Amino acid sequence: MKHLTKADRFIIERFLISGYSFNEIALKLNRHPSTISREIRNNRNFLNVRTPLGNDCALSGSGCSTKGICGKDCYRRCAVCKDADCREYCEDYLPVHCKKLDVKPYVCNLCKERVSCKQAHAYYNAHMADANAQRTLSKSRSGLHVSADQLHEMDEIITPLLKQGQSLSHILANHADKIPYSRKTIYNYVDAHAFTAKNIDLPRKVRYKKRKLQYHAKVTYKYRIGRTFEDFKTYMEAHSDLSAVEMDTVKGSREKGNVLLTFIFRKHNFMLIFLLDAASQENVIAVFDMLTKVLGLGLFRKLFPVILTDNGCEFKDVNALEYTKNGAERAKLFYCDPQASWQKAHIEKNHQFIRYVLPKRQSFDVFTQADMTLLANHINSFSRDSLDGKCPFDAAKDFLGGKFLDRLGLFKVPPDDVILTTNLLKKQL
Repeated sequence: MKHLTKADRFIIERFLISGYSFNEIALKLNRHPSTISREIRNNRNFLNVRTPLGNDCALSGSGCSTKGICGKDCYRRCAVCKDADCREYCEDYLPVHCKKLDVKPYVCNLCKERVSCKQAHAYYNAHMADANAQRTLSKSRSGLHVSADQLHEMDEIITPLLKQGQSLSHILANHADKIPYSRKTIYNYVDAHAFTAKNIDLPRKVRYKKRKLQYHAKVTYKYRIGRTFEDFKTYMEAHSDLSAVEMDTVKGSREKGNVLLTFIFRKHNFMLIFLLDAASQENVIAVFDMLTKVLGLGLFRKLFPVILTDNGCEFKDVNALEYTKNGAERAKLFYCDPQASWQKAHIEKNHQFIRYVLPKRQSFDVFTQADMTLLANHINSFSRDSLDGKCPFDAAKDFLGGKFLDRLGLFKVPPDDVILTTNLLKKQL
């Protein structure tokens, strides 16, 4: 049965004042009499009543001669002082407990002697009883329901991995046997400072500003004819068996310098990263030609049948990207609408992992392709909720095949060795 409501407590208070028994009150509320008894005993409020003749201290009536306990030079006994309450200062204060409060109805609401009584009074008030019950209920549901040993064991697992840039979803996906708690519970423990790690160590514990609606201007560039986002959706509906790949570039510092060319296989969230010395059409075409040569035209067509990208100038040479130098078709290219990066959300979202390691405005000139391959390996070994706790490497290895992975130097990093902080490539800086 549910907890007593505030309305129930008003009925209890009114019936108590009217002299009803616990059995009669319980019958009215369709409760057991013991429920009414516990409610009154647990949520009654005690008051220490002062009188002109003294207070409720058991020692005050036996000739207590204490004076000046509050620090003032006073001639009166503290027990009869009206200016200060000696019970707040005296270490010997001993309240008199009324034996009537140990039996039903456990309160003074109906007691005829309560006006002159110097003992501690207890009353049942619906407002105060309900507030007290709610505090008790809230307290019982708060706190850490875990032993100190279990907490220490989880801390030794979670804190070092969080400081490596791993998320709680990745940690829990790979340590479910040692951390038998939900992600929400672990977040609450971090909030409660139960672990050495703090909220600042959680890579995604941030607030995002509400995105502003943007007006997308219509453009009619020649390279976009038949390759707009609407054309992309139509093409994918007609070729549902094909897997689309998103493509983009990531810039370092604002000055000229190295940039990253990124690909992501939508279905598996598997990312490729290539280092370019500039965001130029020639460099992008060179990567396409390299992949075609390394993988072979047949495998390239299988893995990159449809590519969705933005309107950057480095991607505008459509023919050179869609066809080899010999004129063989290798991919179908489509373009997002201007200022609509959300249309290739997979790759935009995965760029955040790159930024964990390479913050904005940092130059990429000191890095090599081997560094970018290492970065891609760590990102692809990061478990995702969208893949049911798997990492992109496990989700895509059957689709990509060993030949593709070996030729590009791609391998899975052990879960606990995944690092997505600036420390991953710090030694190269």
